[in-house]
Amino acid sequence: MAFDYPQAGFHFLVVFELFPQFPNDIRFQEITGLTVSTQFEPWAEGGENRFTHQLPKQLQFTDLVLKRGKFMGSGILHWARKAVENFEFKPTNLLISLLNEDHLPLYNWYVVNAVPKSLAISGINAMTGQVVVESLTLTYQYFKYYDPASIALDAAAGLSASVNISL
Repeated sequence: MAFDYPQAGFHFLVVFELFPQFPNDIRFQEITGLTVSTQFEPWAEGGENRFTHQLPKQLQFTDLVLKRGKFMGSGILHWARKAVENFEFKPTNLLISLLNEDHLPLYNWYVVNAVPKSLAISGINAMTGQVVVESLTLTYQYFKYYDPASIALDAAAGLSASVNISL
Protein backbone atom coordinates (compact mmCIF):
# COMPACT_ATOMS: atom_id res chain seq x y z
CA MET A 1 0.00 0.00 0.00
CA ALA A 2 1.45 3.33 -1.05
CA PHE A 3 1.23 6.29 1.30
CA ASP A 4 2.34 8.89 -1.23
CA TYR A 5 -1.03 9.40 -2.93
CA PRO A 6 -4.64 9.82 -1.79
CA GLN A 7 -6.85 6.75 -1.67
CA ALA A 8 -9.59 6.21 -4.25
CA GLY A 9 -13.10 6.30 -2.84
CA PHE A 10 -14.86 3.71 -4.99
CA HIS A 11 -14.28 0.52 -2.96
CA PHE A 12 -16.19 0.59 0.33
CA LEU A 13 -18.83 -1.19 2.36
CA VAL A 14 -21.46 -0.24 4.90
CA VAL A 15 -22.35 -2.57 7.77
CA PHE A 16 -25.42 -1.84 9.88
CA GLU A 17 -25.82 -3.34 13.36
CA LEU A 18 -29.22 -4.72 12.41
CA PHE A 19 -30.77 -8.14 12.07
CA PRO A 20 -31.79 -9.54 9.64
CA GLN A 21 -29.56 -8.39 6.81
CA PHE A 22 -29.09 -9.65 3.29
CA PRO A 23 -25.90 -9.79 1.18
CA ASN A 24 -26.90 -6.66 -0.75
CA ASP A 25 -27.31 -4.63 2.46
CA ILE A 26 -23.57 -3.77 2.51
CA ARG A 27 -23.59 -2.48 -1.07
CA PHE A 28 -24.09 1.20 -1.77
CA GLN A 29 -23.05 3.27 -4.76
CA GLU A 30 -22.62 6.59 -2.97
CA ILE A 31 -22.32 7.95 0.55
CA THR A 32 -22.36 11.65 1.40
CA GLY A 33 -22.62 13.60 4.63
CA LEU A 34 -19.69 12.41 6.74
CA THR A 35 -19.17 15.98 7.87
CA VAL A 36 -18.54 17.49 11.28
CA SER A 37 -18.19 21.17 12.03
CA THR A 38 -17.74 23.20 15.18
CA GLN A 39 -20.21 25.86 16.21
CA PHE A 40 -18.65 28.87 17.91
CA GLU A 41 -20.09 31.38 20.34
CA PRO A 42 -18.86 34.97 20.32
CA TRP A 43 -17.62 36.21 23.69
CA ALA A 44 -16.86 39.89 24.24
CA GLU A 45 -13.92 40.58 26.49
CA GLY A 46 -14.53 43.27 29.09
CA GLY A 47 -12.83 46.55 28.17
CA GLU A 48 -11.75 45.33 24.72
CA ASN A 49 -13.93 46.62 21.89
CA ARG A 50 -11.79 45.74 18.86
CA PHE A 51 -12.76 42.06 18.64
CA THR A 52 -14.69 39.22 20.25
CA HIS A 53 -13.35 35.82 21.16
CA GLN A 54 -14.83 32.84 19.34
CA LEU A 55 -15.28 30.01 21.83
CA PRO A 56 -16.14 26.48 20.68
CA LYS A 57 -19.69 25.63 21.65
CA GLN A 58 -20.65 22.24 20.17
CA LEU A 59 -20.14 19.91 17.25
CA GLN A 60 -22.68 19.64 14.47
CA PHE A 61 -22.97 16.57 12.24
CA THR A 62 -24.71 16.69 8.86
CA ASP A 63 -27.21 14.11 7.63
CA LEU A 64 -25.80 10.97 6.07
CA VAL A 65 -27.16 10.03 2.62
CA LEU A 66 -26.69 6.50 1.28
CA LYS A 67 -27.64 5.67 -2.31
CA ARG A 68 -27.86 2.32 -4.06
CA GLY A 69 -29.74 0.45 -6.73
CA LYS A 70 -33.11 -0.91 -5.64
CA PHE A 71 -32.82 -4.54 -4.49
CA MET A 72 -35.46 -7.10 -3.61
CA GLY A 73 -35.27 -8.11 0.03
CA SER A 74 -33.37 -5.76 2.33
CA GLY A 75 -33.11 -5.68 6.11
CA ILE A 76 -32.00 -2.04 5.87
CA LEU A 77 -35.07 -1.11 3.83
CA HIS A 78 -37.32 -3.00 6.27
CA TRP A 79 -35.81 -1.01 9.18
CA ALA A 80 -36.26 2.28 7.29
CA ARG A 81 -39.82 1.46 6.22
CA LYS A 82 -40.83 0.68 9.83
CA ALA A 83 -39.65 4.17 10.74
CA VAL A 84 -41.24 6.14 7.92
CA GLU A 85 -44.46 4.10 7.56
CA ASN A 86 -45.19 3.03 11.16
CA PHE A 87 -43.27 5.73 13.05
CA GLU A 88 -41.21 3.01 14.80
CA PHE A 89 -37.72 4.44 15.21
CA LYS A 90 -34.98 2.10 16.39
CA PRO A 91 -31.55 3.78 16.48
CA THR A 92 -28.69 1.67 15.18
CA ASN A 93 -24.97 2.04 14.63
CA LEU A 94 -23.20 1.50 11.33
CA LEU A 95 -19.65 1.17 10.12
CA ILE A 96 -18.48 2.66 6.84
CA SER A 97 -15.16 1.26 5.65
CA LEU A 98 -13.02 2.40 2.74
CA LEU A 99 -11.27 -0.72 1.45
CA ASN A 100 -7.96 -1.33 -0.32
CA GLU A 101 -7.36 -3.63 -3.28
CA ASP A 102 -7.19 -6.64 -0.92
CA HIS A 103 -10.64 -5.73 0.51
CA LEU A 104 -9.09 -4.71 3.86
CA PRO A 105 -10.26 -1.54 5.64
CA LEU A 106 -8.05 1.53 5.25
CA TYR A 107 -10.33 4.05 6.93
CA ASN A 108 -13.40 3.50 9.09
CA TRP A 109 -16.20 5.75 10.25
CA TYR A 110 -18.38 4.43 13.08
CA VAL A 111 -21.73 6.23 13.01
CA VAL A 112 -23.63 6.20 16.32
CA ASN A 113 -27.42 6.08 16.86
CA ALA A 114 -28.56 6.59 13.29
CA VAL A 115 -32.26 6.75 12.48
CA PRO A 116 -33.96 7.11 9.11
CA LYS A 117 -34.95 10.65 8.24
CA SER A 118 -36.17 10.10 4.68
CA LEU A 119 -36.41 7.46 2.00
CA ALA A 120 -36.55 8.47 -1.65
CA ILE A 121 -36.84 6.50 -4.87
CA SER A 122 -35.44 7.91 -8.11
CA GLY A 123 -37.70 8.65 -11.03
CA ILE A 124 -39.10 5.72 -12.98
CA ASN A 125 -39.06 6.36 -16.71
CA ALA A 126 -39.90 3.85 -19.44
CA MET A 127 -37.88 5.82 -22.00
CA THR A 128 -34.47 5.75 -20.25
CA GLY A 129 -34.05 2.22 -18.89
CA GLN A 130 -32.01 3.45 -15.90
CA VAL A 131 -31.57 1.55 -12.65
CA VAL A 132 -34.00 2.56 -9.91
CA VAL A 133 -31.98 4.18 -7.11
CA GLU A 134 -33.10 4.43 -3.50
CA SER A 135 -31.70 7.17 -1.27
CA LEU A 136 -31.76 6.72 2.48
CA THR A 137 -31.11 9.82 4.58
CA LEU A 138 -30.04 9.20 8.18
CA THR A 139 -29.67 11.55 11.08
CA TYR A 140 -27.28 10.48 13.82
CA GLN A 141 -25.60 11.68 17.02
CA TYR A 142 -21.94 11.57 15.98
CA PHE A 143 -19.31 9.52 14.22
CA LYS A 144 -15.85 8.31 15.21
CA TYR A 145 -13.03 8.09 12.72
CA TYR A 146 -10.58 5.19 12.81
CA ASP A 147 -7.56 4.43 10.67
CA PRO A 148 -4.38 2.50 11.49
CA ALA A 149 -2.18 5.64 11.59
CA SER A 150 -4.44 7.59 13.97
CA ILE A 151 -4.81 4.58 16.27
CA ALA A 152 -1.01 4.28 16.40
CA LEU A 153 -0.66 8.02 17.08
CA ASP A 154 -3.26 7.85 19.88
CA ALA A 155 -1.40 4.89 21.42
CA ALA A 156 1.94 6.70 21.15
CA ALA A 157 0.48 9.85 22.73
CA GLY A 158 -0.92 7.79 25.60
CA LEU A 159 2.41 6.04 26.08
CA SER A 160 4.39 9.26 26.00
CA ALA A 161 2.04 10.91 28.49
CA SER A 162 2.36 7.99 30.90
CA VAL A 163 6.18 8.09 30.93
CA ASN A 164 6.56 11.88 30.54
CA ILE A 165 8.12 11.82 27.06
CA SER A 166 7.20 14.59 24.67
CA LEU A 167 7.10 13.78 20.99
